[in-house]
Amino acid sequence: MGKKSLSGITRRDILHGLGALGATALVPGKALADAVLAMETSGASGYPPLRTGLRGNHVGSFEVAHSLARHGQTDWSPVQSLDTIEYDLVVVGAGISGLAAAYFFQQKNPNARVLLLDNHDDFGGHAKRNEFDVGKQKIIGYGGSQTMENPSSYPRVTQALLEELGVNLNAFDTAYDQNFYKRHGLTGGTFFNQEAWGENRLIPVDVANLSYYLPLADSPISIEAAVGRMPMSDAAKAQMRHLLTTDTDQLADIPADKKIDYLYSMTYLDFVAKHLGVTEPEVIAALQGLITESGVGIESTSAGDAIMYSGLPGANACGLPEYDGDPYIHHFPDGNASIARALVQRLIPEVSSAPTLEALLTQPFDYSALDKADAKVQLRLSSTVVNVAHRGKSEKGNGVSVTYVKYGQAFNVKARATILACYNTIIPALCPELPEKQREALSLQVKSPILYTSVALTNWRAWAELGIGGARCPGSYHNTAILDFPVSLGSYQFSDNPDQPIMVHMERFPHPINRDLDKRGKLRWGRHQLLSTPYETIERNVVQQLSGMLGDGGFDPEKDISAITVNRWAHGYSYDYDFLEEPYYDDWNDPRYPHVRGRQTFGSIAIANSDARGSAYLDAAIGQAHRAVEALS
Repeated sequence: MGKKSLSGITRRDILHGLGALGATALVPGKALADAVLAMETSGASGYPPLRTGLRGNHVGSFEVAHSLARHGQTDWSPVQSLDTIEYDLVVVGAGISGLAAAYFFQQKNPNARVLLLDNHDDFGGHAKRNEFDVGKQKIIGYGGSQTMENPSSYPRVTQALLEELGVNLNAFDTAYDQNFYKRHGLTGGTFFNQEAWGENRLIPVDVANLSYYLPLADSPISIEAAVGRMPMSDAAKAQMRHLLTTDTDQLADIPADKKIDYLYSMTYLDFVAKHLGVTEPEVIAALQGLITESGVGIESTSAGDAIMYSGLPGANACGLPEYDGDPYIHHFPDGNASIARALVQRLIPEVSSAPTLEALLTQPFDYSALDKADAKVQLRLSSTVVNVAHRGKSEKGNGVSVTYVKYGQAFNVKARATILACYNTIIPALCPELPEKQREALSLQVKSPILYTSVALTNWRAWAELGIGGARCPGSYHNTAILDFPVSLGSYQFSDNPDQPIMVHMERFPHPINRDLDKRGKLRWGRHQLLSTPYETIERNVVQQLSGMLGDGGFDPEKDISAITVNRWAHGYSYDYDFLEEPYYDDWNDPRYPHVRGRQTFGSIAIANSDARGSAYLDAAIGQAHRAVEALS
């Protein structure tokens, strides 16, 4: 991709200004359709992974769905019947779960005709691939589903599918360069930015357990010295030092087998106040800026989640056992997009002749082969489903009618059965004939918003000079910035020289603080915040944050930043129940859980996606695909 000025990233979202309209207004269908079609057919951007600017829930992917769900639009006339055949299965959603459902169905029915429909301009759902051409070098990264986490614990259905796709988990023992950070002297850091803290200060100490995800080098300074450099008052430093250094069990009066339950019974804010005496506003502000993924602040996140998942300080003060799961290394250079691509290749072999999963990573992928009229399996992108209904008066044996909108035009297809592998919260609007209680349960699965920003750099000399491999950034727009995982696979080689190009991964988890909202209300607030933020604002914050963090290492954004891809997931992780306020049941398949009530098969309509498991993990998406296919048998 060509060189550009930071005031105008090349091939940015051509409708960048319309990002703010997603939560407040309808975009004219014809104008939007023409603009998106122009983007998809222009130059190199005709290959979706190379598109930069706003990606994820990109402009053109959500407007029709918002017209349906938020504004109640039901008239999509005139509706054309594009396909004269009746498909054996139509799958709504071509993320991991939808692709796996099509694969499982085809395994059971080798001669079946299958159509997958997805509202995005690329398949994979959250398993999003980001590519960059930096000079003569291709950088492959990820914009969503990141890693196969703890795969040894996957159910047999998931493990079997990965084996069939050619995933060799043992290969990551060497593909992931576990000595990379130590070899280059890269430790974890904490960055305090000028806007929030009065000065830019990068301190080479890992306060939020980045070392769980990255095998970083040890810090060159002590915790005491690191805290001494923090831009805080003496009282705040004393409390921060106590929080970071206390290794005496503060929960000694609680039986070992009750400690985890206890940590999930209180907020992290209450935990640090009660057991560690942390009350200074500056310390609370720093901790608030470190929370990840939950979609709520530390005043609403359980101590269990904050400590054991987000990595906030306090684990050493709880007497908890050491983590004994798999190392966090099972990561393709494009994250779980490699699994999505492998599934598509199995379903539609014409997309690539790559003989192995490693070769598929770098060999050409033919998007023009996705939707061939004579193929057994067709994958149709930029197609938002707006209605799914049984034909006739009964849901028994009459087949299903599916209506979708593509480039402003509505189409109808017929199928013997349908699997809804889309977000649960849209299903009540697109399938109103479902029983009322099921629609109510589906509407409760509000997803947690996330922002994954991929920044292609021409070099990582500043990181090497500062000895930093990644940092948590309380007060900054993105609360995490790390050098990409050091994985070399097949012919793809990760950068091992600071003068070579690399990708930086940045994360933001928008959440309101101390607002009078329940968890679902807070998640909706975060969704609105993402959709109403234009690309220029995010770009400006990326440049400002990296410049402030890396400036002392010689970082020059005009020379060092090649491109930025912002993966906006307003509908991100599956809903994680708030057990501080919601009931907990020992059996995750207990029908009292909304995700269990919501996924029930209705006639010829089954429901998949990770939402149906109440879990954002890869194995949940695959497992629910398998369950949905079996339910239609």
